[in-house]
Amino acid sequence: MYFDAHSDIWCDVTERRLKGEKDVLRRCHIDRLRKGGVEGSIFVIWVDPPYDADYVSRTKDIMRCAKEEAEECDDIRIVHNYAEMMKAIDDGKIYIFHGIEGLAAIGDDVSKIDAYYDFGCRHAMLTWNEANALGAGANSGETYGLTEAGKKVARKIQDKGMLLDMSHLNVAGFWDCMKLATKPIIASHSNASALCDVPRNLTDEQLRAIRDVDGVVGLNAFKDFIDPDKAKQNVENLARHADHMIDVMGIDHVGCGFDFIEFIHDEAMGSMTDETSSAAKGMSNAAEIPNLFRCFEKMGMTKEEMEKIARLNFQNVIKKAI
Repeated sequence: MYFDAHSDIWCDVTERRLKGEKDVLRRCHIDRLRKGGVEGSIFVIWVDPPYDADYVSRTKDIMRCAKEEAEECDDIRIVHNYAEMMKAIDDGKIYIFHGIEGLAAIGDDVSKIDAYYDFGCRHAMLTWNEANALGAGANSGETYGLTEAGKKVARKIQDKGMLLDMSHLNVAGFWDCMKLATKPIIASHSNASALCDVPRNLTDEQLRAIRDVDGVVGLNAFKDFIDPDKAKQNVENLARHADHMIDVMGIDHVGCGFDFIEFIHDEAMGSMTDETSSAAKGMSNAAEIPNLFRCFEKMGMTKEEMEKIARLNFQNVIKKAI
């Protein structure tokens, strides 16, 4: 069974519910999650283009639609801590943590983190790819670090018992957050820049910094983050990222954060890649997760090592940080 630390499924739920559809998870997603062995995930509130013209309004839409959908779907359970997660597993439910992929909607108002927490969020990233009042995203083109408001928000996220996530921050913002770390910090969906040198991936120095705060980095199946050669954007080369990250960080600090977005509409997809699909060969959606672990078997990983990557490492961070 697998824990996927990054999913944008609430985006699809919101798109469909605002068009009048209901029961979106059961009709469009649950079968694929169960086929792939996903036992739990972080479903993020992400304001995808073109809705980033009004972050506040779209965030409210996503939160409302996510709440309504969760109330309709008894296959899942929204959880808030380690104990609730383990109870959901015992009850045969897919456990979901609410997360936030980018906090542009709060401006520089630190107190608004409380509203996210009260909604149920136990995870947050300060930015997506944009620069906002808190800091700059990895693809923003900006080189400055966290603003004073961003530093206050990073502290508050940890003080509230939420996972602070480095994925999408630029380099300077990353190091500002590491200086403020009081609990394990994660990068939910980032690969190794040593194998694919793009802004969204992490250097070996950054990987070691996350290791040193007892954090975890989630492997990302987005093909542009796997290899610059399109012919090598496949599950086998994603497995090579895991191998490299284990060499740098150790087996206890690598997990899954696949960022599957086969359901994302064209305009949002176009903001991330110039192709019609982000899917790596052999890892096109959650149903294909076992393909990666078959690669790990061929590489000689033990069952215990694969179980750590599959779910135990992120579960351990949740136990410590939330």
